[in-house]
Amino acid sequence: MTPHPNPNHPNDPDRGFAGAPFDLDTIGAGLVFARSLGELADALAAGAPAGAVVVQAPPGTGKTTLVPPLLANTARGTAAGERRAGARIVVTQPRRVAARSAARRLAALDGSRLGDRVGYTVRGERHVGAGTVIEFVTPGILLRRLLADPGLEATAAVVLDEVHERGLETDLLVGMLAEVRQLRADLTLVAMSATLDAPRFAALLGESDGGGPARVVDCPSALYPLDVRWAPAAAPRLDGRGVTRAFLDHVADTAAAAHAEALAGDRAVDALVFAPGAGEVQHIAARLRSRAGAGVEVLELHGQVRTADQDRAVSGREPGGRPRIIVSTALAESSLTVPGVRLVIDSGLAREPRRDSARGMSGLVTVSCSRASAEQRAGRAARLGPGRVVRCYDQKSLAAAPAHQTPEITVADLTGAALVLACWGAPGGRGLALPDAPPRAAMDEAVEVLRELGAVGPDGHATELGKTLAGVPADPRLARALLDGAAVVGHRAAAETVAVVSGDQRAPGADLTRLLAGLRTAGDPAARRWAGEARRLEAIARKSAAVIAPSLPTGPVSREEGVGFVVALAYPDRVACRVPGTAQYLLSSGTRAGLPAGSPLAGHEWLAVAEASLAQGRDAAGTGAVIRSAAPLTADSAVAAARPLLSDSVEARFGQGRVTARRERRLGAIVLSSTPVRPSPAEGRAAVARALAVEGLGLIGWSPAAGALRRRLALLHRELGEPWPDVTDQALLARLDDWLAPELEAVAGGAAATGIDLADPLRRLLPWPEAARLGELAPERLEVPSGSRVRIDYPDVADDGGRPVAAVKLQECFGWDHTPRLVGGRVPVLFHLLSPAGRPLAVTDDLASFWSGPYAQVRAEMRGRYPRHPWPEDPWTALPTARTKNRM
Repeated sequence: MTPHPNPNHPNDPDRGFAGAPFDLDTIGAGLVFARSLGELADALAAGAPAGAVVVQAPPGTGKTTLVPPLLANTARGTAAGERRAGARIVVTQPRRVAARSAARRLAALDGSRLGDRVGYTVRGERHVGAGTVIEFVTPGILLRRLLADPGLEATAAVVLDEVHERGLETDLLVGMLAEVRQLRADLTLVAMSATLDAPRFAALLGESDGGGPARVVDCPSALYPLDVRWAPAAAPRLDGRGVTRAFLDHVADTAAAAHAEALAGDRAVDALVFAPGAGEVQHIAARLRSRAGAGVEVLELHGQVRTADQDRAVSGREPGGRPRIIVSTALAESSLTVPGVRLVIDSGLAREPRRDSARGMSGLVTVSCSRASAEQRAGRAARLGPGRVVRCYDQKSLAAAPAHQTPEITVADLTGAALVLACWGAPGGRGLALPDAPPRAAMDEAVEVLRELGAVGPDGHATELGKTLAGVPADPRLARALLDGAAVVGHRAAAETVAVVSGDQRAPGADLTRLLAGLRTAGDPAARRWAGEARRLEAIARKSAAVIAPSLPTGPVSREEGVGFVVALAYPDRVACRVPGTAQYLLSSGTRAGLPAGSPLAGHEWLAVAEASLAQGRDAAGTGAVIRSAAPLTADSAVAAARPLLSDSVEARFGQGRVTARRERRLGAIVLSSTPVRPSPAEGRAAVARALAVEGLGLIGWSPAAGALRRRLALLHRELGEPWPDVTDQALLARLDDWLAPELEAVAGGAAATGIDLADPLRRLLPWPEAARLGELAPERLEVPSGSRVRIDYPDVADDGGRPVAAVKLQECFGWDHTPRLVGGRVPVLFHLLSPAGRPLAVTDDLASFWSGPYAQVRAEMRGRYPRHPWPEDPWTALPTARTKNRM
């Protein structure tokens, strides 16, 4: 890239960028990053490897404000600028509010009207014009542009801001733009990070050309002294239901006290309070308003706040205005700079996406923020002068926190990402230089969902339908529901439902229909954004109807259940039926969930669930999950929407010794009807096999004779190996047809399993001719000197070192000078020598040693207790007997 010799030159004649260059001196006045502009300009002028640069600068230094106009000025004098009239600098921001705020701030500093030289595009809003040079967008907007225009022909440079946040869409852009630059050497890419992970991104962006890592431009932190205080709460921060109310009260009270103390020394101090989510922000703000009084202005900053209120929060205090406390989510951590802040109160909590693959649920969970986030939050207090951070947790909690945020690609639902990658030509991310590879199991699950939608083919690449779905600004499942639902409930109704489900409004009492009704009648900015999104989706649905036929054969659906029907089309695995006698709902996926207390949906038999999350407490009704958003529908509509999950089959079960069967009509895990029937032989055999595989052969039961034979065979297999059979449960179950087929056939036909003795079936496994030696190698009984035949107890099948045991009265073994051995002399018998009462006196496998030694002590102790039985001094010559003295 050949830059203009002076990016600030006011008289550049290039027509690709209309109007005068950006005045970087004016825009950068007072911004720390202004000192790094020269280094960045040099990196661009030197043609950094692969046309990529990584900027590393802490939050609040001004990189978001200064880097885009520098790139615009630089591109004015390039050959690319001359070729590409109107080419833009596109800057991604991870959140809509951040994109709007950054564009407004730069336009104000430039002295131009928003939408002229500087504009933004986010979902539902677009403020750009023909002369727009710098455009701020969300990552999702740029992803869809890339799919529609892989060369980004109208773009001169792309800035990926806040890459350290490791958002899923930003990670995808890193890999995809690396490939674009292989085709467009003139495309400049700048990745900006607020943490010290810039070398990693430099290596990624430089790999595509093999020219070494991209250059890193570092802007050292310019923090003033920072006073760190610790104020942990007595109450826990989190419990099974989420953030505790007691902890939120503690954060609010701590903020009120700390701000009052700061104002006593300096009335210019504003405070910034970090909370994990919008609900917590609202709670803390409400308590602060009651505690701080009329002399302090309390503002909220999160995605659901009106645009005008967001602007007020990030614009700084007006001259003569009241001191301010801004309560914010992570928006103000790095994406937005709030002027005037010299005091930060940090809850130490953050919201991160998580996916529970076992339950099929995805959502945001509250976790401790990373150490990097804690440092960024604290740094907000020391940008303008000496500051203070009050951490509402202890040092041990900070030390135990993860170093960085969890990459979203490793924990989120990947269905949307998988569709983007399939459309890009990199199914599953294969061959793409991503910061982290997606987990294989999660990606396979996502691809399977896309196959069910018809969005990808057998090779993993996108079908025409998949490409259409990728153009809909919604999850692929909602996009398919939009197309299919429009043919049933109408284009407008389907579009309204998809717009509200994909939006960020919270349904009151989890009632999606109530939320939708409120949006239809409200006139606030949130309602207007929803209405605009619904109109866009309706236009997409009408346009797609001309080229893609709906795949759903069903009749009309009433207006009242249209919302639930569309939601069920998108998420058939979340169709839910109330469990009789409980407050629980069973989802077709097999998961159970409860409804929030007092929800108006509680009386409905069937629900289509748009969102459910892991939770504890009363709302979960003992299930571990709570329905956050749902709409009612009828059983017929549930079946019609979730038809792929419908099954009609005979379910045979083996229990209590018999096979029974029922014909069941199911919607996934939900049983619609169940009637008893007679199982076929094949169904009976399968039921018995399933039950035995789970519970083992003990389900039939081992008779004493069968158990004894099995233990004898187990010893022979242990000592001699083949051909003596392996009679462990696993081995026997693996060859049921070889030894138990007739009995299983009888049970499958209705016979009782209690009539089966496994001894005879087990003999079918005996090897021939070796079986003729069974009684010799492992006899059932052992003849002792008295003439008695004593039963041998063989070790359990699972006992690898067990010994065969013969329990016999001591007097019956007089004169026995050797220990008998089994299995051809390999295994000695272990004798349990018993008293006349049958109690153990000694255990030995060496009779000769016993008679020569321990016997004398046993005799001394026992002769007085059992005087009627012989206790000779010389056991070697005594007559072995099982009788008393007077009967000998």
